[in-house]
Amino acid sequence: MRASKPCILVLLLILQGVTLSVNAQKEKKGFKKGGVVNLNDSLTIYSQSDIFDFPNVNKLAFYQNDSQLKKIRSLDQSGQNEQMYKELKVYVKNFGIENFSKNVAMIWRLAKLSRNVRPFRESLLLYKLVLKHHQQGLDINDVYKRYQMLDPEKKENYVPLDFYYKLVEYRKDIDTLRPPQSVLINMGGYINSDKEDYGPTVGNVDDMILFTSKRNEHYDHTYNEDLFYSYKVESYWDSAQPFTSINTEFNEGSACLSLDGKFLYFSRCNAPDGLGNCDLYVATLKADSTWGDVKNLGPNINSSGWDSHPSLTHNGDTLFFASNRVGTFGLSDIFYAVKNPKGVWQKALNAGPIINTVQSEVSPFFHHKFNVLYFSSNGHPLNFGEFDIYKSHQIKNSWSEPLDTGPLVNGGGSEYYFTIDSQSKDLYYARSTEDDLKNLDLYSFPVPMEAQPEAVTKLKGSLKDPQGKSVKGIVSVIDLDEGVEVAPKFIRDDGTFDFSLINKRNYLLIIQGDDFFRIEEIFFMDGDTEINKIAEPIESKIAFQSLEFENGKANILPEMHADLDKIANFLIDHPTFKLVISGHTDSAGKEESNLKLSQARADAIKSYLSTQFQIDPKRITAIGYGSSKPIVKEVTEEDRQLNRRVEFEIKKN
Repeated sequence: MRASKPCILVLLLILQGVTLSVNAQKEKKGFKKGGVVNLNDSLTIYSQSDIFDFPNVNKLAFYQNDSQLKKIRSLDQSGQNEQMYKELKVYVKNFGIENFSKNVAMIWRLAKLSRNVRPFRESLLLYKLVLKHHQQGLDINDVYKRYQMLDPEKKENYVPLDFYYKLVEYRKDIDTLRPPQSVLINMGGYINSDKEDYGPTVGNVDDMILFTSKRNEHYDHTYNEDLFYSYKVESYWDSAQPFTSINTEFNEGSACLSLDGKFLYFSRCNAPDGLGNCDLYVATLKADSTWGDVKNLGPNINSSGWDSHPSLTHNGDTLFFASNRVGTFGLSDIFYAVKNPKGVWQKALNAGPIINTVQSEVSPFFHHKFNVLYFSSNGHPLNFGEFDIYKSHQIKNSWSEPLDTGPLVNGGGSEYYFTIDSQSKDLYYARSTEDDLKNLDLYSFPVPMEAQPEAVTKLKGSLKDPQGKSVKGIVSVIDLDEGVEVAPKFIRDDGTFDFSLINKRNYLLIIQGDDFFRIEEIFFMDGDTEINKIAEPIESKIAFQSLEFENGKANILPEMHADLDKIANFLIDHPTFKLVISGHTDSAGKEESNLKLSQARADAIKSYLSTQFQIDPKRITAIGYGSSKPIVKEVTEEDRQLNRRVEFEIKKN
């Protein structure tokens, strides 16, 4: 029995109790401002509505009140939606754990009613609860189709990394911008083996790591789970060593150390003193630096099922762990237990329906400084792979809506056992790849922005054309102070974008697209920030007023650089596009001289673009037309100035 992954259970849960009609009257589409849905910054905060407290989750298995249900049915039949909303809200608030599977239709109906009588964010959070706890009886595809558009954090905004690598590769010779590079890095042969390696936790100091491995072959040619550790020497991890005083013929895994380094919490499976197939234990560091006095944490923590993945808070008074015991929302849930003043662990409590889902939540890690819970799940909407790492902020007695930590952490395989060092600099976790979903290795790399516990300050923005219509493009944000990686995003269909960033830092915003010149802006994040931009469309032929040469000369002047750089950046971002440069003069002088001068000016611009920006000269055609193609008839000096011009034509293959 694996100490570090839950058993796969097949559960057949039948919807019972009251089934309310989901065919309510046509609902509003949310509060709007200026014709656009107003996406409140607090969409993820459940604590703003007391409906999400659910005080009965750890008290009652199932809540039912027949008189209340009778009243709700009567209000439903008479079409008194506002009063029904109030009564149904009280009822749902009293749900026990089993209600979330048996009465999910009631949450669905409450969400629909909420859209008519409450702020937009409440209904969205209720719909998310439906997605997490839905089993049968609702069309899940309809939920996605109709309401996903309201969620500003939907994952499909992220630009696929392989595409972004190609995009930035075009600029590598002339640009300091780099795509996310220090991500998804395997910890190598000193840590990983050819068998499964998983369950990493940073020790009580940042230069020690603990993890679980199935590398040791036993006398009967089986491989069970054992605990290992490694120390960092300078900037490299030393060869992993086994916890010889802890490892037995049973399965040991998922260890964590107390802050003082004196207590080791871990999971052991199939032991004779166990209450279930896997239990949580604690060992004490002895005077000779070996571990002993191993004790089962007892029935307040352990159950008759699977209990594993312990994560101790820094002050040692709260223990988070995963369990598939009776009384979970799904296959396995996150639980926590608190010590009383006498140092005795109290009865474990379920972390609730915002964190836990109808599927599996495992491997919790609580960031002590910022009150952020990280965990792995395959039950939250819009996963990148099988299991993803999520983060949720603790706000009073509630949890914020868990957010996927993004594509720089989560890939197409599975990710588990996320942990961060004390400086929030490096992360450690176990992941599989899409090619091999079964074998896990340990990975470590700098914490990307999406996974940073401090990344809670909102950058919001939009890109529109001069007529106010949305424009498609890609938005990148570069952390100029610390170089923390930020995953790029596509602009949404409504022209908006947003990022959660660390406050009080300098950033570079870059917006790229096929139909406008590259936009860049350096800004300092000082609280929630909004940056709205207008994209001037690129016409088939472009002429810049700045490109005015000195009389009779073909030298590139400094004041020309800004507009020429726009052209260069566009060509770099779009390597399949070509450019035609047309040089023109006025009619003064001999036409032969005018042809030579116009050709020299077009050639000078071509040379500037190819030498300064390494653009392939074969992509640029330079033609001098002399005075043969005037714009206006020359009567005044202003007319002659208009005809002295350089035009650019961008051609798509």
